Amino acid sequence: MLKGKKILLGVTGSIAAYKSAFLIRLLIKAGAEVKVIMTPASTDFISKLTLSTLSKNTVLVDLFDEDSWANHVMLGRWADIMVMAPLSCNTLSKMANGQCDNLLLAVYLSATCPVVVAPAMDEDMWHHNSTKLNIQKLIEFGIKIIPVDKGELASGLVGDGRMAEPETIVQFIEECLRVSKSFSGKKVMVSAGPTYEPLDPVRFIGNHSSGKMGLAIAEELYARGAEVTLIMGPSAINLPKNGIKSIRVNTAEEMYVACTKHFNESDIGVMAAAVADYTPVEVATSKVKKNSDELVIELRKTKDILKSLGENKSSKQVLVGFALETNNEREYALEKLKNKNADMMVMNSLNDKGAGFGTDTNKITIFDKSGKEFNYELMPKKEVAKNIVDTIIQLYYA
Repeated sequence: MLKGKKILLGVTGSIAAYKSAFLIRLLIKAGAEVKVIMTPASTDFISKLTLSTLSKNTVLVDLFDEDSWANHVMLGRWADIMVMAPLSCNTLSKMANGQCDNLLLAVYLSATCPVVVAPAMDEDMWHHNSTKLNIQKLIEFGIKIIPVDKGELASGLVGDGRMAEPETIVQFIEECLRVSKSFSGKKVMVSAGPTYEPLDPVRFIGNHSSGKMGLAIAEELYARGAEVTLIMGPSAINLPKNGIKSIRVNTAEEMYVACTKHFNESDIGVMAAAVADYTPVEVATSKVKKNSDELVIELRKTKDILKSLGENKSSKQVLVGFALETNNEREYALEKLKNKNADMMVMNSLNDKGAGFGTDTNKITIFDKSGKEFNYELMPKKEVAKNIVDTIIQLYYA
């Protein structure tokens, strides 16, 4: 699994740094190419000579070494995966807050590959509220956390905070690399955000969708090797610049045209956009003035994008729909799954605090066409995206 893989190992100032030597040996034995970056503090716990001998590569510590410069950008792009083991409490805090005061942090901030960390610290530090907050930030950044072990600590206490054993870390790396390439060669279309249906040059009919959920799904699919096209409505969030092809649209009709075109070329379609159900029959060419106490607007139905794609999809395509409801949620979601000929329906409710439009969290239930139901608790949308993509994998490769 690791043969030929390029692994960038970051070693920070922790007594557990001695385990990095064993980790390097296991990675080299598995056929990986390993490069090591140490923080200055870590050299007090284990020598550069030891790690360079085991990795068969020069170990880097400083951004500038005599007359040479360590190109942190190229290092961050070289690796298939970056692993911080051990990750000290100090470096964890710096990663969570974007600090960049050494070579390892500069490489981390430049890395375009998946990042995995194996924390190591004393129990009281591990359970401190600031540490919990920093770990949560890393999770929201998409970084994978290898759980700490419970056992004897450097302080002499027994508790949580021990770095995972090297064998466990190798298994975790293998799983991350396997997952990250699960959609390699597949084309995926994701729709996201609201649509704005114009009444006149100034006003429109719209909704509160931010596009955050759709963007998180697109980024997760891209991280797993998919060629992703993101069709985004008029959201204020910035579009990704990491290789995801992004298309901006405004109206339901524009969303329909773009989705129809790109779904025909896709293996998977994820329809996370909140598309308007109705649009004005007539759009005024100039701003409508407030000349009366009442304003009557005639509306007509927009094209049902999900239903249209469901009617025309092939047996080899997977189609995912979303159902945001305010009542009878389960009933409406299952009805939509059947009537739209979708393969999977992601349901959430505005009755759940922290779920729905504009939030950074969501609480979902997933239904698939085989009758399976998956319920999840409230969590960050990046984590929700992982659960959705995991379910899509099961459907696509069933």
